[in-house]
Amino acid sequence: MNKNFLKQAQQMQIKLQQAQIELGNATVEGSAGGGAVKIIMNGKQIVESVVIDNEAADDIEMLQDLVLAAFNDASTKIQEKASNTMGAITGGMGMPGLM
Repeated sequence: MNKNFLKQAQQMQIKLQQAQIELGNATVEGSAGGGAVKIIMNGKQIVESVVIDNEAADDIEMLQDLVLAAFNDASTKIQEKASNTMGAITGGMGMPGLM
């Protein structure tokens, strides 16, 4: 094999490992109901905190919908962050997502 190719592959592997660490440490905030429910999720898609406004707790069915919407918002944001980070490294090489 070409030495240059092996060197490039090793550099990409290092960059991917660094990106995975960076994403693991990243957090996003998902919200719903104008901020009545906020969810903080990390790059491993683990919910770190949930904040609920007192007024949102008055209607349990609405609260359930808001929590679900905030969770989905956070999940979408962290997936987009992962896609953007990995896409920047792979440079559109057609490599599958790593998260």
